[in-house]
Amino acid sequence: MKIIIVFNHPYEGSFCNAILNSVTLGLKQANHDVDLIHLDKDGFNPVMTSRDLKAFRDKRPVDPKVLEYEKRLEKADHVIFIFPVWWELMPALMKGFIDKVIFPGVAYDYENGSNTKMKPLLTNIKSVTVITTMNTPKLLYRIIFGNAVQKAIMRGTFWKLGYKNRTWMSFNMVKQVSEEKRKSWLTKIE
Repeated sequence: MKIIIVFNHPYEGSFCNAILNSVTLGLKQANHDVDLIHLDKDGFNPVMTSRDLKAFRDKRPVDPKVLEYEKRLEKADHVIFIFPVWWELMPALMKGFIDKVIFPGVAYDYENGSNTKMKPLLTNIKSVTVITTMNTPKLLYRIIFGNAVQKAIMRGTFWKLGYKNRTWMSFNMVKQVSEEKRKSWLTKIE
């Protein structure tokens, strides 16, 4: 199976990077083909410019990185997103990826001229996994802060696009848990 990982964390010593390494190792040991989009190392510009917005309306992206990512996504069976949760949502690079790559004409179009009902164009992608880290307790994140990742990404993006097989794995309280607990998480995710 062809797996594409979309990764965003600027610090190589982060737990997100440890997750990336474990996920990649596990996928390769299972003989999957792994393609990594490392937004921090790719020089990806997350800003939606006026030129990008016109391209959005025309359903024709103009950013060369978006065009490159589109070709890579067209070959994937499964997409894994790995990023930290900062201030209850994803960092700017990941948000920019969603804004500029999950784009009409690339990732979706509207059914029968409708401006509301979406259909995925990347029909080769059968499932999506989102893996996040945060320091907020899980219950607090869900009840007090409104479970923003679930609402914005799992439902607000991938459910609307029609992807039925969606999984979100959240590693909470990362700074507060023991080293043994983090190692256990990494072994499990591998």
